[in-house]
Amino acid sequence: MPNPAQITCVEDFRILAKRRVPRMFYDYADSGSWTEGTYRANTADLQKLKFRQRVAVDIEKRTLRTTMIGVDVAMPVAIAPTGLTGMQHADGEILGARAAAAFGIPFTLSTMSICSIEDIAEHTRKPFWFQLYVMRDRDFIGGLIDRAKAANCSALVLTLDLQVLGQRHKDIKNGLSTPPKPTLANLVNLVTKPRWCMGMLGTRRRTFGNIVGHAKGVKDLSSLSTWTAEQFDPRLSWDDIAWIKKRWGGKLVVKGIMDAADARLAVDCGADALIVSNHGGRQLDGAPSSISALPAIAHAAGKDIEIWMDGGIRSGQDVLRAVAMGAQGTMIGRAFLYALGAMGEAGVLRCLQMIANELDISMAFCGHTDIRKIDRSVLVNGSIFDTHAA
Repeated sequence: MPNPAQITCVEDFRILAKRRVPRMFYDYADSGSWTEGTYRANTADLQKLKFRQRVAVDIEKRTLRTTMIGVDVAMPVAIAPTGLTGMQHADGEILGARAAAAFGIPFTLSTMSICSIEDIAEHTRKPFWFQLYVMRDRDFIGGLIDRAKAANCSALVLTLDLQVLGQRHKDIKNGLSTPPKPTLANLVNLVTKPRWCMGMLGTRRRTFGNIVGHAKGVKDLSSLSTWTAEQFDPRLSWDDIAWIKKRWGGKLVVKGIMDAADARLAVDCGADALIVSNHGGRQLDGAPSSISALPAIAHAAGKDIEIWMDGGIRSGQDVLRAVAMGAQGTMIGRAFLYALGAMGEAGVLRCLQMIANELDISMAFCGHTDIRKIDRSVLVNGSIFDTHAA
């Protein structure tokens, strides 16, 4: 078992997770749609932004603390909602929520999680955020919202870019379905993952806890497959968001904004924050990277709404780049999943510590001491993605 302190970057976690997590679930996390061009662009475009190093500046007292929709956070990072997290590691959502709470950042639970809303509430005793997919069954959606309220969730994150499912070639080739297909290749691969198998044998949480037993007619994994195929609602509109906001009554975040016009609609619908996100490159391949879309969206939205970003963030330097380009907060998905799959709760905590350390040191090299005061002045080429009118 590696010592968490010897892990020095997210790539170390990725390599270890690839060894420990069954191929179908590792590939589910580490893949994009079609050619994976947008998936790769998310990371590549972040690396194009170069820092402006400053010297002989007093950088002794530094702080990464800020707020995200009024929540005090240890750094401008939250854990993004990720489906099937509990298949990267047994009880993965519980472990991720615990690590996030211990570090002092928000955790977001996906509708398509393995552990349920109630599981997270029971095992963390800290407020968390819940991510909602809009299904055709509005009674089920209303029930999810009510369950999130009862669990003391402090924000609802509404994902808007999954009305239809992007074609993910690795998932098709691996037979990843609901439930997963027990192909010979998958069974052989499972034999090589004894740690993962033992963890799964030790937990009762091996299905979609927010859906099975709650949605009409869904009593087990076999009935879940048909329900899921029919339920993602292609009719979703901004009018539905008004109904959801009224039913929820609390802080609302909309996720999946990639266009300036949609940013203004997010403002008009009364959302408290929007997330610039292309679903990690897992939906529309050929879409811009999140970081390249950020400036135009920030320009269009102005100061009427908080702007966050996800997609491609693998380090504290990436967080600094996103903040410099106009994001008040960021979310991490794959970095979190790699750490979880590699080393469980200890891995997630170590991942957050690494990101914070990288963010702190990089901010210092740029001559700044307060993350809340970061702007494009820390970059030498901060205008490379500008497409909006001055």
